[in-house]
This record gives sequence, C-alpha cells and structure tokens, in this order.
Amino acid sequence: MKETTTIIDAKQVAQQTVFPILFAISFSHLLNDTIQSLVPAIYPVVKDTYNLNFSQIGLITLTFQMAASLFQPFVGSYTDKKPQPYSLAIGMGFTLIGLITLSISSGFYFMLLSVALIGTGSSIFHPEASRMAHAASGGRRGLAQSIFQLGGNAGSSIGPLLAAWIIVPYGQFSVIWFSIIALLAIVILSWVGNWYKGYMVNLKAKHGSKLAVVSNNFSRNKVIGAIVILLVLIFSKYFYMASLTSYFTFYLIDKFNVSVQTSQIYLFIFLFSVAAGTLIGGPVGDRFGRKYVIWFSILGTAPFALLLPYANLFWTGVLIVPIGMILASAFSAILVYAQELIPGKVGLVAGLFFGFAFGMGGIGSALLGKLADSTSIDYVFHICAFLPLIGIITGFLPNIEGKKKS
Repeated sequence: MKETTTIIDAKQVAQQTVFPILFAISFSHLLNDTIQSLVPAIYPVVKDTYNLNFSQIGLITLTFQMAASLFQPFVGSYTDKKPQPYSLAIGMGFTLIGLITLSISSGFYFMLLSVALIGTGSSIFHPEASRMAHAASGGRRGLAQSIFQLGGNAGSSIGPLLAAWIIVPYGQFSVIWFSIIALLAIVILSWVGNWYKGYMVNLKAKHGSKLAVVSNNFSRNKVIGAIVILLVLIFSKYFYMASLTSYFTFYLIDKFNVSVQTSQIYLFIFLFSVAAGTLIGGPVGDRFGRKYVIWFSILGTAPFALLLPYANLFWTGVLIVPIGMILASAFSAILVYAQELIPGKVGLVAGLFFGFAFGMGGIGSALLGKLADSTSIDYVFHICAFLPLIGIITGFLPNIEGKKKS
C-alpha cells in the first residue's frame, strides 16, 4: 500500500481532523521530550559529581543525539511501507530502561549507555508519531505538526524546571521517579496505536477513492536542491539551539554568577518561549505559505541573537523570549514543506528531518563543548550569534504554494 493512492476525498479529509488523537500524540510528545530534556538539565549535577569537563559533557550529548537521530530515517522509511501502530509504546519502553539505568549510573561510560537507550526510544518515537499526526490532520498538515511539536517543546521546557526542583536538590537517583512519566506515556501510546490500527483498516477499505495529491511539478534536481537548503537551515537552527540548550546554564553561571537553580529557571524561560512559538509556524504556513514562515523564523532570530552576548542578566532574560519564539516557528513549516516536496514519504521525511535535527544538535554540542574548553563559554555565545544569518538562503527555495490538487 502506498500513501499517495489510499486517501479519501480531499474535501472530506479537511472535515475529519481527529483532535483527540492529535492532542493525545501531542501530550505523549510532551511526556517523551520532558524525559529527553532531563539529559542536558542534569549536566550541572553530573559535571560536579564525576568531575567532567565540557568535552565530556559534549560527548554525552553527542551520544544521546546520535542515538536519537541515526535510526530515524530507517524507522520512517520502514513504517511508510509497513506502518507499526504499537511502535511508539515500544520506543517508550527503551526510554524507560534508559531512565532507570541513568538514575543508577556510576560513571561516565555507564551514563553514555543510559543516554543512548533514551535516545533510541526517541528515534523510534518521532517518525511514526509524525505519521500518526499526519493521518489525524484531516488535510490541515501544518496545524497537525504544530500541535505535535507544541507538546514536544512544552516537554522540553518542563524538564529543566523539574530538574531544578527534584534532581538538583535530591541528586542523580531521583531521575528514577520520572519512570512514572514513561509508564503513563506507554499507556497513552497504546491507546493511540489502537486508533491508528483501526485507521489503517478503514484506509484500506476506502482504496480507490478520489485522491488528495500534493504535486510540485519540480525536477528531481530542484527537489534535491531544496532539500539541501532545508537541511542547511536545520543545521543553523540546531547548532544555535545546542549552544542554548546544552550550555546556557553554564553561560549564566560563568558570566553572572547565578545559582544552578536560577540558571535552570532561565533555561525554562527560553524553552517555554520555544514551546509558545511552536504553534505559530504550522497554521500560518497553511494559510500564507511555508517559505515565508521559514524565512522569518530563521533570519528573524538574528538581531536578537547578535545582541544576546552583550546583554546584562535582565536583558538576557528578555532577549531569550523572542529568540525562542521566532526560532521555534521554523520546524513545523520546514517539515511540512519537505513532505510536500516529496509526497507519499511522510515517515521517511519526518525521520530524515527529525534525525538530522537531533544529529546536528549532538554534533553542535560536542564541537561547542570542545570550543568552550579551548576558549571560553562566553566566546562560544559570541560565535553562535551569527548562525541565524544563514537563514538568508531561504530565498533560494522554490515556491510550492498553490500547486495542490484536490
């Protein structure tokens, strides 16, 4: 079965957005990414406990992000051909095991194994969850992806706050309490899997109905060129995000001499801003065009990013809000734009872009950690401030709006 030949009439699809499933997937994404965000959130704790340097912190992030990224395109490609309704619950099982081992890790290498298990769970989760959001979208793909991403980014913002309240005062072993979140997610994802299994049965029953096709009429080379540009934009976004998610707490502690708890609260403000901005990109792209959203969300971050290294503590807290909100609006628009460039490969595209995003975050964290060790954490933030300027290449993307056939 191919996705491009088994979907019901486009007008009917637009009326059948399944919001309970979208909200359930979004909430499970919140739970998943709350757990994922615990990894960088506990860095200040484990750095002191095990006397780690910034390079080792970067390697932990690299291991975590590579495990969370390498399998995603393969998972997405496989599930495009053979959808797996219960793969999300299975992936969360890996995360659960990783959480338990992380709570009892006694050294650097045991910690690497633990974060690799958590990353593997994420690698299984994201492509198929994105496919299920697409299936429940009723044709409103940008909105569906934004709702899905909203949960993930909200979870990413909650993690550091929970770390400040629980892990910092009570220590590394308190991570095990978050296994309750993983168990709750398994229950929800099993219910979503039941819905998706029924959806696939209904889809097969409707085979031969009028198709809702996205056609771009571009040559293979033009599509490849556009995908390359999108991946470069992902590189700029997630390298810059790596500087903030992995090292922002250290930057605040080093430059302003704040406590670990205070630095976690500032990280929460940034990540909450990311969550708030997530919901903008998808629906605005549905209405006005994804290319314009992508352009604004990358390049529009640049003025605030360039000011950040020169700001005092108060203005640092102010600037990270527009940085987070503007930058966050990009991913949903980029993902749906890419899925429209390559119709019928929803899982593959989701796996490629989620995987590449996580991989760039991991590589960026490792390289920036090495740079911080050889220079200073302040220097890292001065250099990374220029990354959003790469957004100017969005101008080379082809216009695909107005080419939808129904």
